[in-house]
Amino acid sequence: MRSDHVRMRIPLVCALSAAAIVLTVLVAVRWGPLMSLDGRIARGLHSYAVSHPGVTRPVRVLSDWVWDPWTMRILAGAACLWLWWRGEVRCAVRIALATLAASAVSQGLKFLVGRERPVWPDPVVSADYAAYPSGHALTATVVCGLLVWLVARGPARPSSHPLTRPRRGLALLGVLAAVSVLGVGFTRIYLGVHWFSDVLAGWLLGAVLLALAVSDGACSGRSPVSPRAGGPAR
Repeated sequence: MRSDHVRMRIPLVCALSAAAIVLTVLVAVRWGPLMSLDGRIARGLHSYAVSHPGVTRPVRVLSDWVWDPWTMRILAGAACLWLWWRGEVRCAVRIALATLAASAVSQGLKFLVGRERPVWPDPVVSADYAAYPSGHALTATVVCGLLVWLVARGPARPSSHPLTRPRRGLALLGVLAAVSVLGVGFTRIYLGVHWFSDVLAGWLLGAVLLALAVSDGACSGRSPVSPRAGGPAR
């Protein structure tokens, strides 16, 4: 069963990676049709944001606080601490590395591509550093996806113990994660600090990192010193 999941995941990772590479090249060479699409979307949303401050204010709160990368990193850190306390050290390390990789990929590509952010005569917010890819979208994709995966897999338990998972709770978490990932991408374009292709790249790259981080057996076993181990590590 595990090998089947691995075989399914390899084509997915390859397809997502290929899409991200193609998009990065198109952005780097400033491919006309993509630049035109980015411009039309950005101008339309910025015009609405400027003329509707009552909508823009809560959008800023969502973007700057609720879905901010540091909020996501705090959630990932809390999950790591909880897993570490439970003795699922490998899982905690895997989540920590995936979250750090999201930041490294984002900052590395920003430096390499060096794409300028949208410039407006009447900006509603400001942002520093390069635009491509969107760190907000990338980080939210990785962290939200990992949290859903953690809840879906459930805590490690002996095989004789039936694992019960509240399907409604998991479905609600999945909806919240999807809204967060899609929503943060929208807010970054709406606020005029990213192009659509920046956000799309964040989603693609985040999905690649998520697919690489999630694997069957990645969190199996417990630390022998864990207070929750209940016996030697398997």
